[in-house]
Amino acid sequence: MSGHDWEQLGLWSAVLASGLYHGVNPAMGWPLAVSNGLLAHSGRAVLAALGFLAAGHALAVLAVTLPFGMLAALVAWQAQIRIGAGMLLIAGGIALLLRRGHPRALVRIAPSRLALWSFAVAIAHGAGLMLVPIYLGLCRTESEPGHQAAATLASANLGMALAVALLHTLAMFAMGGGMAWLVYRYLGLQFVSRSWFNLEAVWALSLILVGGAGARP
Repeated sequence: MSGHDWEQLGLWSAVLASGLYHGVNPAMGWPLAVSNGLLAHSGRAVLAALGFLAAGHALAVLAVTLPFGMLAALVAWQAQIRIGAGMLLIAGGIALLLRRGHPRALVRIAPSRLALWSFAVAIAHGAGLMLVPIYLGLCRTESEPGHQAAATLASANLGMALAVALLHTLAMFAMGGGMAWLVYRYLGLQFVSRSWFNLEAVWALSLILVGGAGARP
């Protein structure tokens, strides 16, 4: 494979890995799926809750990546856009390190509205923003700016955004669903209360790391 092919493979692997990473993080909502299943005494309730969580997460990813995709149609400024997105990601990571915990506004969202809750949490924690530098890397073109119309690039970038959101959300759904099902079926809520792991600092540092990688000229 060529160097470009290896780069593309690496970027798609990063999309997949970030989905698995978001899925295992309790802050992305899988404990709510467990709670929903236990209250309803049904495994189907766990899956239904996970579906709503995944839908909200996917919408958050699209809400962040699509505007950048439209900007990426301006190929002449693509490097500057990618660097700016990386710097924004680094700033978000630093902000999370300085201010821990969930935004208080999220407490007002009823847990029954899981899709809205998942969307708000993914936006607040920078889950969609984390994918922007990776997504812009996948949107790169080897053609000169004048060789493709902006409308063509915008259309291609829309398809790429959908593909990134789909792969990322499927990975997040699989990992978060696995965690939720293990706790619901075998481990119980005692596992969550006794073995709770806080990934806030790790999450913030990962935002800075991805942002630094994306901000490379």
